[in-house]
Amino acid sequence: MPLTQSELRQLTWRKAQRSMNAGDCVEVAPANGKIFVRDSKDQKGLVIQYPGMAWRSFLVGAKKGQFDTSLL
Repeated sequence: MPLTQSELRQLTWRKAQRSMNAGDCVEVAPANGKIFVRDSKDQKGLVIQYPGMAWRSFLVGAKKGQFDTSLL
C-alpha cells in the first residue's frame, strides 16, 4: 500500500554527499523494506518506490559500472 503524503513527509530523506547545492539530484528514504526516491528539486512531486532487494541490486550494478553510458 502506498504511503500517504503525510507519511512521505515524515521519512528521513537523504541525497549524495557530493551533491551540489543546485539540487540536481535525487533523494532516497528507506521505509517498510522499500526505498522511496524523489527529485530533490520537486519534493512534493512524484515519489517512486522500489523493493529493497531491487534497490540493492541497482547499487551493486552501478558500482560495477553496468550503467555507464560509454558501455551502452
